[in-house]
Amino acid sequence: MQFYNDIITQKSFVYLQTLKKKYDFVLIGGWAVFLYSKSLKSKDIDIIIDYKVLAEMKKDGEVFKNERLSKYEINTGNFDIDIYVSHYSQLGIEIEEIKKIAIQKEGFIVPALEILFLMKLFAWHNRRGSSKGQKDELDIFSLAFLPEFDWKKYLEFVERFNFVEYGKEFAQLLKNTRSIKELDINEQRMAKIRKKILEELK
Repeated sequence: MQFYNDIITQKSFVYLQTLKKKYDFVLIGGWAVFLYSKSLKSKDIDIIIDYKVLAEMKKDGEVFKNERLSKYEINTGNFDIDIYVSHYSQLGIEIEEIKKIAIQKEGFIVPALEILFLMKLFAWHNRRGSSKGQKDELDIFSLAFLPEFDWKKYLEFVERFNFVEYGKEFAQLLKNTRSIKELDINEQRMAKIRKKILEELK
C-alpha cells in the first residue's frame, strides 16, 4: 500500500541517499519509520544535523529558515527536506537526548524505535486533522505493531520525557481505531493487536 505517489517517493529516497554521502545527520520522520517497518514510504525528508553541517549545507545550496516552525528547509519542488537543530527546533524530546539513544539501521543513524515512536506521537498531536497528521497516525501504528517494540522501555521513556498526556492520546487512538486499510489490518486483526498492546500498557 502507498500513501504518496511512487515516483515522488523514489525521487525522495534517491535524494536521501545523496545527502547521506555528503553530510552527517540523524534521519527522523517517515523515512526513519520506513527503515523500521518497511510499510509506507515517505515523501519529505526529515533530518537532525549540527550547526557545522548546517553551515556546509547553506554553502552548497538554498537553505531557508522557517521561524514559525523552528526548523530549516530545502525545497526541491516535489518534496521538502526539513532540517532540525538543537536549541532551536521542537521535536518533543531534546535533540541531544535523541542523539544519545540513536542507533544505526541500514547505513543510516536513526532514533531508537521507542524514541521515534514518541517523536511521531508529538508530531501527530500537532498535526491531527491534516494529511500529514494522517500519515503520522499510520506511522505510529506501523511502529507500534512491530514485534520488537519494547513497551516497558516505551513506558520508561514516557515518564522520563514527560509524555504522559501523549501516551493517553495514543491509548485513546488505539481504542478508537477499528481497522487500518492502508496497513492491511482488518477489524479482527486490529482487535487482537489492540488487546495485546492495552495489556502491555497496564
